[in-house]
Amino acid sequence: MNKILKSIATLGFVGYLPIAPGTWGTGVGLLFVLLLKPSLTSHAALILFGFILGTISSTAAERVIGRTDSGHIIIDEVVGFFVSVIYVPQTYGYLVTAFFLFRFFDILKPFPIRQAERTLKGGLGVMTDDLLAGVYTNVALQICNTIIR
Repeated sequence: MNKILKSIATLGFVGYLPIAPGTWGTGVGLLFVLLLKPSLTSHAALILFGFILGTISSTAAERVIGRTDSGHIIIDEVVGFFVSVIYVPQTYGYLVTAFFLFRFFDILKPFPIRQAERTLKGGLGVMTDDLLAGVYTNVALQICNTIIR
């Protein structure tokens, strides 16, 4: 069961791509939204279900891999990206901007993202820092959307 959960947390082989697996994980989230265009209800359900599954699978993956918040674990990037774009216009411009902003906040980890990552343990810590990076991204996009209107 732990191997299956590890595969979920790493999105199979994607988390093992040699360069920037977190960026690839964010790309999976972007492609998912672009191709499937989930309804608002489905989008919210994906975030909730993804956060729960991500927390469980990331905890198991850390045990199997033997490292805390391994770079191979990328389900957090997918769910974080989903948070980034909920209630945001689903245009290419907004989605691509969300991709770059999310990566920026995920790497920079402004307050309180870094503190959450350090304080929360296991899969909850893995998932929460990306959830917060998604919130930062979403807020920035909402501000842009308000100004543009």
